[in-house]
Amino acid sequence: MTLTLTQFIAVLRGRWKLALAVFATTVLLALAVTLLMTKKYTAVASIVMDVKPDPLTGMVDGGGVNATMMATQVDIVQSDRVTRRVIQNLKLAQNPALRAAWVSSTNGVGTVEDWLARVLALSLDVRPSRESNVMFVSYEAADPDFAAAMANAYVQAYMQTTLELRVNPARQYSDFFDQRSKDARNALEAAQAKLSDFQREHGVIGSDERIDVETIRLNELSSQLVALQTLSSESQSRQAQVRGGHSDQLAETLTNPVVSSLKMDLGRAEGSLKELSTRLGANHPQVQQAQAQVAELRSRLASETARVTGSVGVTANINAARVADLRTQLDQQRAKVLSLKQTRDTMGVLQRDVDNTQRAYDALAGRQTQTTLESHAQQSNVNPLSPAVAPMYASSPRLLINLLASFFAGLFFAALATLVAELRDRRVRGSGDLVQALGLPMLGVLPTPRNPKLNAQQLKQRVVTGRALAPARR
Repeated sequence: MTLTLTQFIAVLRGRWKLALAVFATTVLLALAVTLLMTKKYTAVASIVMDVKPDPLTGMVDGGGVNATMMATQVDIVQSDRVTRRVIQNLKLAQNPALRAAWVSSTNGVGTVEDWLARVLALSLDVRPSRESNVMFVSYEAADPDFAAAMANAYVQAYMQTTLELRVNPARQYSDFFDQRSKDARNALEAAQAKLSDFQREHGVIGSDERIDVETIRLNELSSQLVALQTLSSESQSRQAQVRGGHSDQLAETLTNPVVSSLKMDLGRAEGSLKELSTRLGANHPQVQQAQAQVAELRSRLASETARVTGSVGVTANINAARVADLRTQLDQQRAKVLSLKQTRDTMGVLQRDVDNTQRAYDALAGRQTQTTLESHAQQSNVNPLSPAVAPMYASSPRLLINLLASFFAGLFFAALATLVAELRDRRVRGSGDLVQALGLPMLGVLPTPRNPKLNAQQLKQRVVTGRALAPARR
């Protein structure tokens, strides 16, 4: 059945008593239920998440509080762990009234802690702020003081749980880093002992300074060897010149004053012998005496020349021996420098092992110190903002809201009851209902006798034209 708005209003007018009865019943029933309901009080406590740098690590937890972190904190507050800590802190499991309620509710099945955790969680509500780091913890109970105590207890238990979640892992990590630090320290001591044994064995303290000194000495020996080799080569060249019969052309011979004097005397003696030979003849005693003098001078010149050239050979031999000795010293110095370099390289490897072990030990020691401090922390990044106080007014039931809801519900049920009654007992509410029910055209509408304003002429005109002036009334 399809009803127009006019027909629906006509149905309500026809069954207004039923609609009024349903509406009044709904409102009165809601009022009675509201008045009979137990009053509940809601206490609210607030906490704030601190985003300042951590005093131990110097870092901000999570880079700041975001929606995900706030949702995580809400889940922690509503967790069974926090609820059980509330039960433990308030010693609710030892409360005789609560134990009696548990026995009455579960017949002693399970544990009172499990039952209390389920019951207490039903009255808890946690709501984070949208644009701040504040979180509100509310608890609803029939006793306002109990509601405030439970809200504050949840805040305290949440703070304790947050601190445990931070401290317990730090304690585990502290034990771990403590053992690793001991191992690293033993490794450092072993590496240092190995380096010390190597230095003591090779007599090395500052290998870099010593190798620099030895390298300088090696360079000096190399320079001396080059200079001495040049001098030895020159000495050997002069010795070869002597052996080739050209000793008179040596610089030592040419510059020797004795040889020069003997050469001058020999020249005069030869000149005098030539003159005497020409004038007196070869067998003259003066000529023979001059010949003997020339022979003596030549012998003395040869002896002096031999003496001078003999020093050239000695000098060449000395220079050759010095070159050989210096070459031996150079080879020994080179071997010594190479040995020092090898020692330095080996000691460098040992020193790097010590340095790496030292860095590892320092890092582990730093982490061990930090985790030790964190394991002894007494405060988390959660702080109470405002404690819950016992509310003065009940949060439920809400009389005005319930009455307003019952008003709209009463209207709905009244309309529904009216329509159901109309469907079960269909009645004619107007001329349209006759046309729809009979399927015949309507010629006119007779006015009700209670309308004295219509005369006969108006009634005749309406009947002829077939225009409806007013709806029929029962």
